[in-house]
Amino acid sequence: MKPTSKALLPVFFLLTLLIAACGGGNSSTSTAPSTAHTKAPENKQVLITTIPTASIANFDSLDPAKATDFYSASAINMIYSGLVVLDDNLKVQPELAKSWDKSADGLSYTFHLKPNLKFSDGTPLTSHDVAYSIDRAFQPQLKSPTAAYYLKYIKDQEKVNNGQMKTLIGDSLITPDDNTITIKLSKPIAYFLDSLAFQCSFVVEKSLVQKYGEFTSKFTDHLSEGGGSGPFKVKSYMLNKDIDMIPNPNYFGAQPQLKEVIAPFYKDADTTRKDYLVNRLDDATIPLSNFASDKHRSDFHQQPFLTISYYAMNYNQKPFDNTKIRQAFALAINKDLITSKIWKGSYIPTNHIVPQGQYGYDPALTGPAGVKGTAGDPQKAKELFQQGLQEDGYSSASQLPPITLTYASGGVQAARDEVASMQQMWQQVLGVNVKTSDIDLNAIFNDESLGANNPLQFYAGPSWVADYPDPQDWTTLQFDKGAAQNNMNFGQNKGPDAMAQQAIQAQMEQADVIQDPNARLAAVNKIEQALVNYVAWLPIEQQTTVLLRKPCVQGAAQNAQGLIDPEDWGKVYISTDTPCTSATVSS
Repeated sequence: MKPTSKALLPVFFLLTLLIAACGGGNSSTSTAPSTAHTKAPENKQVLITTIPTASIANFDSLDPAKATDFYSASAINMIYSGLVVLDDNLKVQPELAKSWDKSADGLSYTFHLKPNLKFSDGTPLTSHDVAYSIDRAFQPQLKSPTAAYYLKYIKDQEKVNNGQMKTLIGDSLITPDDNTITIKLSKPIAYFLDSLAFQCSFVVEKSLVQKYGEFTSKFTDHLSEGGGSGPFKVKSYMLNKDIDMIPNPNYFGAQPQLKEVIAPFYKDADTTRKDYLVNRLDDATIPLSNFASDKHRSDFHQQPFLTISYYAMNYNQKPFDNTKIRQAFALAINKDLITSKIWKGSYIPTNHIVPQGQYGYDPALTGPAGVKGTAGDPQKAKELFQQGLQEDGYSSASQLPPITLTYASGGVQAARDEVASMQQMWQQVLGVNVKTSDIDLNAIFNDESLGANNPLQFYAGPSWVADYPDPQDWTTLQFDKGAAQNNMNFGQNKGPDAMAQQAIQAQMEQADVIQDPNARLAAVNKIEQALVNYVAWLPIEQQTTVLLRKPCVQGAAQNAQGLIDPEDWGKVYISTDTPCTSATVSS
C-alpha cells in the first residue's frame, strides 16, 4: 500500500478502529458472543465508530476501483463484496464464490458463485457483474490507480489499460453462465487469490454505475439506491459530517445484529479520545501522549499490524554502495531503545521485512551479519564499518562524503526524536555525523520515483502497509528489477555485489510461482534473510493497532490488516455493559 510517513502515525492507530468495533482486544482470534453479556434492546443496536472516518472530512473514494487509502477501504469492505475474502487469520475464503477450481498449469481459475446473489436493491448479481466490474477497473478512462498493480497478471489487462483492446470480457474473463466465471492469467502466480481479495476487484452494480457516469465514480454519491452486496448499505452520506450504514437485507451471509453503524468524520484525531471519554463514541484512537496511562485501562487493545517502518540507503550513492557500511549503520541502532523510550511500547522493534502476523514471517530471521535481537551490536558495527572504509579506500570516517538523512516528520515530535536518537547512535558507535533534512512527504515520494536517478542518499521509507498478506508484497514488489518501489536500487547499481543481488531478484520471481506453500515458505525465508543481510531496507519497527473500545461492543474478530471478514459483522452486537453510548436507532 502507498507508503505512509511517521507524520501520519496517528492515522495508523485510527485505521484500526474497525477492530474497536469488533471486539477481540489483544487477540486475533474469533470472539463468540458470551452468555456473560446481555444483548441490549434492538433499538440500542447502534455502533458509533470512527472507522473509517477519523482524521478526514471525506472519503478519498467509495469506488472500489479508485480507492487507495485505508479509510475508504474500511467502508468499502462493509458495502461491497468480491469473489474471495481474507478471514480473521488472513486465509483466503469464499465470499461471492462458493468454490473455485485451478487449472493444472495454474493459468486459469474458475469460480462458481453462491446461488441467488443480489445487490442491496434486490437486483440479481451474476457472473456477468463480476466480469463487468473487473473489466471496468482496467478501462483507461477510469484511471484506476490500483487494478493494473494488484491484478497485474490477469491476461491482457495491460492491452485494455493502454487502449490496445476494448475489453477483457470474452478474452481473459469468461462467463459461460450466470453462476460461473473463469479468469485467465499470464503467469501462474501463487498469490493470485490473495491479490483478488483486494477491493479493486469488488463487484459494483452496472446499472447504477452507468446511470451516473460509468467512469466518473459519481454513483458513490447515490449508494442509498444500491450498488453493493456487502453486509451493510448506505443510508446517508454527508460530506464533512458522517456516513450512516444499515444492514443490507439482501446480504448473502449472516445478517448483522447491529441495526445502524454511524461513523462521524473527525479532522482532529485526538478529538476522538475526548468524545470517547464522554460516551459519544464506542471507540477511539490513543494519542502517543496518553499511551503510557491508557495501556493500563481495561478497554485498551493492541495487536501487531502489517506495517513496517523503515529507512533506505541508496545503493547508487556513496558511501552506501558498500554492503559493510550499510550493515554497520544498521547494527549501530538500538531499536529496543527507540520503541520503548520514544514510542512508549506502541510499536514492536523488528529486523523483519515480512511482518509478524502473515504468511512468510520468519521467527528465526536474524539481523545483518547474523546478529540476533533488535538491540544492535555496537562492536560488530565498528568492525564492519572499519572493513567497509578500508574496502573503499578511506582511512577514517572523517573522509566519508557528507551524509544526510531525509525524512518527513509532518510535525510529529516522536518522529523527530527517533531520527535524533539514531543520529546520536551513529555518532557514538561509528563516529559519523549524519545531518538531517525534515521535508514534505510528497517531496520524498517525488524524489523516490526517479529510481536510478533518485537524488536521496539516505531516507525514511517511510512505511509500507501490506496490500495483501503474501510475502511477494514485501519482496518482489519492493526489490525486483524495475519494481516501482525499488528506489534504493537493489540489484540495479554498479556496486561489487550487484550480480549477487540480481541473483536474489531471480529467486524472488521463482518463488512467486512455487505452488507448494511449504516449499515457497522456505524459499521466501531464504530471500528475506538475504535482503536483510544486504540491508535492502533498514527496518526499525512494526506498527501496532492501539485503541480504546467500549465494553458494550461485543463479538467478531479482526485480522492483522485491521479489517474483519464481512460475515463476522453478524457476530457484532451492543450489550448492556457500561459505559456505552446512549444512541438509539434513527428513523
